[in-house]
Amino acid sequence: MKTISRALVAALVCFLAVSGCKKHETESSGEVASGFSFTVYPGAHYMAQLTETRKKALQMINPNEAAAPMAIYDVDAPVEQVAEYYAKAYGYNTVAPDASNNLNVTKPPAYYRTGDLAADQKPIASLLPKINLKTDLTKAVGSYKAAEIEAKPNRPRVTVQRPYFDVTTSQVVDRTMILMAR
Repeated sequence: MKTISRALVAALVCFLAVSGCKKHETESSGEVASGFSFTVYPGAHYMAQLTETRKKALQMINPNEAAAPMAIYDVDAPVEQVAEYYAKAYGYNTVAPDASNNLNVTKPPAYYRTGDLAADQKPIASLLPKINLKTDLTKAVGSYKAAEIEAKPNRPRVTVQRPYFDVTTSQVVDRTMILMAR
């Protein structure tokens, strides 16, 4: 009987330890003092290499400014689903079909847009060698759908895009990228 009790206690301790170590939905990015935090879409994976590459590029463009807090995540979910998740998390009613807001004067706080992967990569072509990247920009082919979610005082601006071009691997990735930046 004691052996069974000890086994149950050991199993319970392991269960509590594992359940207590689960990742929180909101991750602090080292900006705890300013109250800045990233809300992470469930199942999204942090893209450390892309995040650091983007920070290096921004540092090259603005060498006198400190890099703003940012994080890039990747998830296999539709753009619309991810955009709606962030719009609701930020308190916005819906994601508008485009930035025109039915020809209203004010731009909506959350809206969809489209773009061209090749056109988006052209402005950074001269910057890539400076940050030691040998990216083949001819592989950036196709169009994408994206959503822009306006920042809140303690939350970053969110851009959701699918597909995206990974400059570190020279590949078009058919997954949804989530870019959160201050």
